[in-house]
Amino acid sequence: MDTNAVTTPEKPVLHLLCGKIASGKSTLSAKLGSSPGTVIVSEDSWLAALFTNEMQSISDYVQYSLRLRNAMKPHLVSLLKAGLSVVLDFPANTQKNREWMMSIIKESGASNQLHYLKVSDEVCKSRLRARNAEGVHEFSASDQQFDIITRYFEEPTTDEGFDITEYC
Repeated sequence: MDTNAVTTPEKPVLHLLCGKIASGKSTLSAKLGSSPGTVIVSEDSWLAALFTNEMQSISDYVQYSLRLRNAMKPHLVSLLKAGLSVVLDFPANTQKNREWMMSIIKESGASNQLHYLKVSDEVCKSRLRARNAEGVHEFSASDQQFDIITRYFEEPTTDEGFDITEYC
């Protein structure tokens, strides 16, 4: 008997979040993470804790988020293999990022649920401005940065192998 495994009635799930900046990913992450036997792993929290001073540009974000993904993958696989479900609050916003996420699913044998928040740019920008004004989020982004990052956004497709739930 494995005393390290968490007893759960179902196969662990890797929850993935896809949506533009300020679409509600972290809010949904908190809701999903409140389920028993579930942990949240937040890219923003880890990047802020490890690389706040180094992250001054979008290219810095790309560099440090790749570093973080490489470091986190074995840990995420271990959590899932131990029977815990994981809410991966990393953006599943490009096919390349989703390929990395699928590699975690395949290596761990976990189920998956990709939560796709389809929110308009206008609503996201409005939320982003409010979030920036509140100053409670780890990072702020300007409208210009939103536009630059959004250019790389790729909608998920069913042929990528994910179980997709859309939120409109």
